[in-house]
Amino acid sequence: MPLRVAVASSDGKYVNQHFGHAKQFLIFDIQENGKYRFIELRKNTPSCSGGVSNDNARKKTLKLLKDIDVVLVSQIGPGAAESLISSGIKPYKMPTFIVEALKELTPEIK
Repeated sequence: MPLRVAVASSDGKYVNQHFGHAKQFLIFDIQENGKYRFIELRKNTPSCSGGVSNDNARKKTLKLLKDIDVVLVSQIGPGAAESLISSGIKPYKMPTFIVEALKELTPEIK
């Protein structure tokens, strides 16, 4: 079964968005053999503005990511990380190229 990953990225090349500031998530599936493929881009309403978190917006983001196993971000606050974990989603801070981050997750599948 593939690992479904949401990547917080503004440019489609680099994991460069803070979870609460992400306006979009790129969705990938990673197969057991390490091959990955882009599935879709999901638009998001950021749940954090000016350092203040909006619980309703965070709930919408969690609903948007309900079928996701892992979220890759450049940064994430403790409250958002706990919300993801409570929803069965593993958050990882991996501010690197998306291709490199997806390769690092391959052992997670096995």
